[in-house]
Amino acid sequence: MRKNASIWKKILAQKELYIMIIPCMIITFIFCYLPLGGWIMAFQNYKPRANMGYFDQEFVGLKQFEFLFKEPEFWNSLRNTLGMSLLNLVFGFFFAIVFALLLNEIRNKGVKKITQTVSYLPHFLSWVIVCSLISNMLSTNDGPINNILLSIGLIDKPILFLGEPKYFWWVVVIANIWKEMGWNSIIYIAAISGIDPSLYEVAALDGANRFQKMWHVTLSGIRSTIVVMLIMNLGWILNAGFEVQYLLGNNGMLVDVSQTIDIFVLKYGMNIRNYSLATAAGVFKSVISIVLVFGANWIANKFGENSLV
Repeated sequence: MRKNASIWKKILAQKELYIMIIPCMIITFIFCYLPLGGWIMAFQNYKPRANMGYFDQEFVGLKQFEFLFKEPEFWNSLRNTLGMSLLNLVFGFFFAIVFALLLNEIRNKGVKKITQTVSYLPHFLSWVIVCSLISNMLSTNDGPINNILLSIGLIDKPILFLGEPKYFWWVVVIANIWKEMGWNSIIYIAAISGIDPSLYEVAALDGANRFQKMWHVTLSGIRSTIVVMLIMNLGWILNAGFEVQYLLGNNGMLVDVSQTIDIFVLKYGMNIRNYSLATAAGVFKSVISIVLVFGANWIANKFGENSLV
């Protein structure tokens, strides 16, 4: 009873914060949880008809999933999604941490603020604008990248970066790093600011140089943050993206390496109008993401690291 009274006392002491959360909870419920009722379509042969609800449709059990797992196009989409997601996770994670470490070493506050601001700006650009910039940069018709490579003698003729499948994944990864590196580093910069400055002083007294302090003090101080962020990012492993792949790879030359699960869902849901198959693909994606999050969280607990729960 005392424990319950203590909890209610804390809630009442922070009632303004809980009142502010209510609109967010309502919006989350409406746009994130309420649509989950549509998952029932994955177990039906859904055909939109007037005056017919979800439960009036023909139920087919796991037939849509059976068809999905036998469809080569789905497995190709899964391969592309995992490939680009893993590359984005590894390189995006690495560069965000490195950028935060290097930014922390800048002593001039003015330069540090300008660097932070410039690095954050690409995050707020639409992928439509970013993809347009990428297309211009990689163009074979007087594109800056090809011009530079030609001028220094690395290539004899312009490379069709957006026409050859072997380049596409790397173009997507580099675009994601450029756009999101500064934004993704915010959480690490915040974690670094919470490290006790006396730890750096002790390390300096022990003869540690700048790099050693970064490795043994800074990285150790944000290790728990890195683990938590890794667990959260694993939940998005099947979210390689939609806009950049669709905008840059929506042509016959790149379709085999550009189509992700999201594009697969759009194709079958909107173009072919097989709503049940598209829903089944979305359900598969969501279930795998949940399993990955709980799996990573369990591994973190086993190794004594901080976890989400």
